[in-house]
Amino acid sequence: MGTRAIAELLNISRNTVKAALANENPPEYKRTEKINPDIEPFKEFIVNKLSLGGLIASRVLCDIKSKGYKGSQSAFYRFVSSLKLKEKRTFCPYETYQAEQAQFDWAEYSVIISGELTKVYIFNYILGFSRYRIYNASLSINQSCIFEAIENLTIELGGTASRLQTDNAKCFVTNPSKDNFSWNQRYLAFCGHYGFEPSRSLPGHTWSKGKVENPFHFLEEHFIKGNTFLSFDEFTNKLKSFQEEVNNHIHTTTRQTPEHLFSKEKQLLLPCADQRYVGIKEEVRKVTSDCIISFSGSRYSVPSLFAMREVWLRVSKGYILEIYSSGNVLIATHHLSLQKGKVIIDKSHYKNHSVERGNFNRVSLMFLELFPEYHWFIEKLIAKTSMFIPIILSKVIWKSTVAVITAAVIKNQQSIQSIT
Repeated sequence: MGTRAIAELLNISRNTVKAALANENPPEYKRTEKINPDIEPFKEFIVNKLSLGGLIASRVLCDIKSKGYKGSQSAFYRFVSSLKLKEKRTFCPYETYQAEQAQFDWAEYSVIISGELTKVYIFNYILGFSRYRIYNASLSINQSCIFEAIENLTIELGGTASRLQTDNAKCFVTNPSKDNFSWNQRYLAFCGHYGFEPSRSLPGHTWSKGKVENPFHFLEEHFIKGNTFLSFDEFTNKLKSFQEEVNNHIHTTTRQTPEHLFSKEKQLLLPCADQRYVGIKEEVRKVTSDCIISFSGSRYSVPSLFAMREVWLRVSKGYILEIYSSGNVLIATHHLSLQKGKVIIDKSHYKNHSVERGNFNRVSLMFLELFPEYHWFIEKLIAKTSMFIPIILSKVIWKSTVAVITAAVIKNQQSIQSIT
């Protein structure tokens, strides 16, 4: 049968018949790919986020759902597969009993906070049985910050697992070699205080960590990438909201939510210590008679009850100064000053105390901290009457109003009467 007869029989062109006969393999039907109409409005957004934004498919699916996508997951993933974008995900399963083991690690990220690229450190504590996780964040990274993070995470959990798996960072391990291995002695003291056993992952053996090869992958893809924050406080608050979301998401291995399994595991956790760990690197200060302590080039107020007493300090999350009594009770907190020479005052620390009026140097510094542009006001007070300067400045400080100064300037009377 000739090509013309075949073409007439099949109702196709002769060229199609000739091409089919010339091909070594029999012709195959190929379905024309059509984009789902539910996907069409989000096509450009999906492509940009996957290719340019570097987000994983599950994150993009959440994003388009929030933007009104009503289609199915299968339609979405069919479209993603047609883009020939690949995701890599590897992990090694490792099962443990309830409250037997937890993993602790941290990762560094650059995040836009208050319009500026800011380096933040996110700590991650994962219970091995339930996969329940707690996140904590800091603006600095050192042994004290790491220990504080573990404390905060276990306090939030309401207890700790019997064994804590970590890597070989210097804050945990002094010598990581197999033959001459040694723990950091301060870390051992910390473990003893909270009652859990230290355990480390062998160098280069990622499988020894247990459940998750990269515990930060989901966090990076669904929280860090593409987000900006107005402040560090907003960052930490949203991190906690994300933590709740993760713990209520069905885990691919257990087929249950970490929240559900944690309700069973929690009752078997070791109880938290009565007091926080105080190590040798926390700094001790003696409070002045003016209820002031010095730290890192600036001065901070302390409740008047602790005047002339010793307190100890530590920096929390890289930006909060915590002040503790000798009995290990938190008595004051301040945001660390970014500039040296500042005097940070909490007026409630001086309430109903004779030091409220204070001496000339301290009160002058407090005044200039509140009203930096009014240094000339102090000069005029000195020229007018030096005897009552601390009293006059104290009145202005505790009233905290520029109107008082303005009224005195208008009257040109820098005296007790004009200030009052």
